[in-house]
Amino acid sequence: MEKDKTTAEYSLLVSEIINRHERPLKACVRSYGCQLNFSDGEKLKGMLLKMGYSLTDREEGADLVIFNTCAVRENAEDRVFGNLGYLKHYKEKNPHMIIGLCGCMAAIKKTEDRIRESYRFVDLLFSPSALDKLPKLLYEKLRGSRYSFDTNEYELTPEGLEQQRDSSFKASVPIMFGCNNFCTYCIVPYVRGREHSRRADSIIREVQELADKGYREIMLLGQNVNSYGNDLDDGMDFPTLLEKIDRIDGDFVVRFMSSHPKDAGKRLIDTIVNSSKIGRHLHLPLQSGSDEILSRMNRRYTVEKYMETVDYARSIIPDFSFTTDLIVGFPNESEEDFLRTLDIMKRVRYDNIYSFIYSKRTGTKAALIDDRITDEEKSERMTRLLALQREISTESYKRFIGRKMRVLIDGRGKKPGIMTGKSSEFIIAEVEGDDSMMGRFVDIQVTGSKNWAVTGSVISNNS
Repeated sequence: MEKDKTTAEYSLLVSEIINRHERPLKACVRSYGCQLNFSDGEKLKGMLLKMGYSLTDREEGADLVIFNTCAVRENAEDRVFGNLGYLKHYKEKNPHMIIGLCGCMAAIKKTEDRIRESYRFVDLLFSPSALDKLPKLLYEKLRGSRYSFDTNEYELTPEGLEQQRDSSFKASVPIMFGCNNFCTYCIVPYVRGREHSRRADSIIREVQELADKGYREIMLLGQNVNSYGNDLDDGMDFPTLLEKIDRIDGDFVVRFMSSHPKDAGKRLIDTIVNSSKIGRHLHLPLQSGSDEILSRMNRRYTVEKYMETVDYARSIIPDFSFTTDLIVGFPNESEEDFLRTLDIMKRVRYDNIYSFIYSKRTGTKAALIDDRITDEEKSERMTRLLALQREISTESYKRFIGRKMRVLIDGRGKKPGIMTGKSSEFIIAEVEGDDSMMGRFVDIQVTGSKNWAVTGSVISNNS
């Protein structure tokens, strides 16, 4: 039996096949979902470039299309299958087109069953932990296999893969993979596997390389960054990792997603406050302000524990910036449960929230609950929640008026001549300017506020 080759060897073999074509072959990677998925998408693009493909943003006319999928919500899966249906028409025009599906959906058994039964034109299927198997799967397909699938769950996520970053000044760096929390509404532990952390020296080396290349924002990623290091044998934990990254030379801001409240405490806040590069902001998903609902969600913290972290941060910096995730209408959430969520919003006064109406996710424990709340009730609660947050943000953002703020410009405003960026506090700022400011830090004087951003004028253009 032939010995299995390395990823690099398969990559070279694919490159040799591609180079025999009369024209360059084009590949399109479409990523859905969370920032970890988009980071995986950048690695897919990097491997494809190394194998000789050119990249395109259009599925039509591409020789290879890969959907890098999310499985958090079932309606997202439905959209992916709908988009696969469109690809079938493109493949009928170009029979040599290769279609692949990867990401979290690919790790679900029913997805593979559905692909084999109803989407037989899909050529590649591979799970998140099989990302580095793409060259092998492509080689098998190009050599004549009808399809090439690898939906196994591998213990370790491969490192050192080529990566084609989507931005020249903002970069994400996964520090850990998987999740051990098993919240009753979440499918992630079942599709991403158990938690495992990258070694600190590998992470620090990657951040140093990005800083040396002039990247201005480094986003550290993990399903629960606060549990980083629990599976390592070197005593490393998340605050210590942050301290080491903060000492790296370079002009950049460090952010991270996401923190789990059960593992966030005073030491994390102290690390943020005492740093020179870490953003003065914490995204701390509450999900619900009701202890009863939190218990049913298996969140493993109480509102009191959550507020200890908030109150400690505010005791040091009175207007420390918090953002959060909230789920409205978890099965059998009572009006009293919902009002407790509104109460916490009033106490914390979040600068921004990411709110979702609960939707049943097959494969999770919450999906088995007989839910008595109507869709109309859930929608009405969401309307009230969003109205409250608009009121809070409108008033809260006024605290920045008259202050100086350092902002990384990262986008264009809706109106010509307006650029947008984010401050250390993760506050959106609008200023007059042009594309020459993109990817640069600017100091601004805040002159006004909206319910979603502040406005100001540029004092100095730093870098």
